[in-house]
Amino acid sequence: MGAQPIDRFLSITGAEPIARARRLGEEMSSRLTGRAVWSVNSTAIGGGVAEMLRSVLPYVRGFGIDSRWVVIGGTSDFFRITKRLHHALHGSYGDGSPLSVDERAVYENVLRANADEISALVRPRDVVVLHDPQTAGLAPTLSGLGAIVIWRCHIGADIPNPETDLGWNFLAPYICDAAATVFTRQQYVPDVCNHDRSTIIPPSIDPFSPKNQHLEDDVARAILLHTGLVGGDPSEALPTFVRLDGSPGRVDRRVDVIGLGPVPSLDAPLVVQVSRWDPLKDPAGVMRGFARLAEMEPHLDAELILAGPNVHAIEDDPESAKTLDGVVDRWRALPHAIRDRVHLASLPTADLEENGAIVNALQREATVVVQKSVREGFGLTVTEAMWKRRAVLASAVGGIQDQITNNVNGLLLEDPNDLESFASLLGRLLSDAALRQQLGEQARERVRTEYVPLRHLAQYAELLERIDAA
Repeated sequence: MGAQPIDRFLSITGAEPIARARRLGEEMSSRLTGRAVWSVNSTAIGGGVAEMLRSVLPYVRGFGIDSRWVVIGGTSDFFRITKRLHHALHGSYGDGSPLSVDERAVYENVLRANADEISALVRPRDVVVLHDPQTAGLAPTLSGLGAIVIWRCHIGADIPNPETDLGWNFLAPYICDAAATVFTRQQYVPDVCNHDRSTIIPPSIDPFSPKNQHLEDDVARAILLHTGLVGGDPSEALPTFVRLDGSPGRVDRRVDVIGLGPVPSLDAPLVVQVSRWDPLKDPAGVMRGFARLAEMEPHLDAELILAGPNVHAIEDDPESAKTLDGVVDRWRALPHAIRDRVHLASLPTADLEENGAIVNALQREATVVVQKSVREGFGLTVTEAMWKRRAVLASAVGGIQDQITNNVNGLLLEDPNDLESFASLLGRLLSDAALRQQLGEQARERVRTEYVPLRHLAQYAELLERIDAA
């Protein structure tokens, strides 16, 4: 992951925002002379945090800033506990396991070992951005070294409940030592945090990454044909993309697809959800809602693809394999005629840029992209689909409510558990091409103005200026 110039956004935003970003970048570079900016999280593969870091850090480096990325290690017990915290901060019960003295001991022991490694590298006045519950326990040690520690939380709940209280009480001893805390929404800032030191910075996507860069229609279809996600006559186009460093890339790997019959044809209307195999993303509910639509409107010939990463590639998500197994069991219980139209796709992750290109092609070929999460910190896959001018149907939960204005740049499902409404809204989109186009155009504009790294970088530059001035 090298450096990228901010000037490449000129074709998207125009000259004035580029000039402002360049000015802020130069000021930040001067302020950070001789200092490193560290980003610390728990995985380099899968999930929104890793995706965001790959998108933003090259532009930070493009300003001449020494920007580094560290991935912590952990035991299976550690990641089980942090997954429990992940659910709790969303206000969800998860596996219901305790977050008590024993769990705190496991959590701190793992992070103590990681802190020993990181402490040998971090110097006083370096900036360390810790991401999510997995890394929060590093804050006291790194602050004690004289580093400026920012804890960035990508998840939360709009309405506190006993589960959120449990999660925040577990994390409070660590995050209170941070120089600043960053959240996606104001509603996510808990009472345990100093609100004067908290700021709101929504995530962004990189329009030039393999996952979001422009693909010609024939290239996107060539990728889907090669991977086995769709069927049809071989394409004369090659399944290629441009890597982050500007070099040519090619999709070589295939997708592991669970299905009853043949994969969808190239001309079949596709309903697509791309997400981690996580119960909060509700893939089983998407299947049930799709099945309900098939009962309500049997003339619709759409097919459903539920796609997620290879479950063995994501160390910090111990639930993923179990979740996928549960989805497969639910799929097997569907009526034969419905099961024939539902396809479960595990995407290869050995080459992350290749994985991004596959997701890109799948979203671009989707007739409708759905994200029927029951909880969601911020829907990066929603933003990605909106950038590609797709009609998006998503749950009105968490950050998705900020991304989509209902009936303007997408459709919102008020109650993610209401399968009748989900089926009805999905049928509406599948039946109305003009509506899909209208929503898609507005969606693209929303992302262009709000969710590209220019805004993201400017907000971090302003945050660092405030911290240094304090």
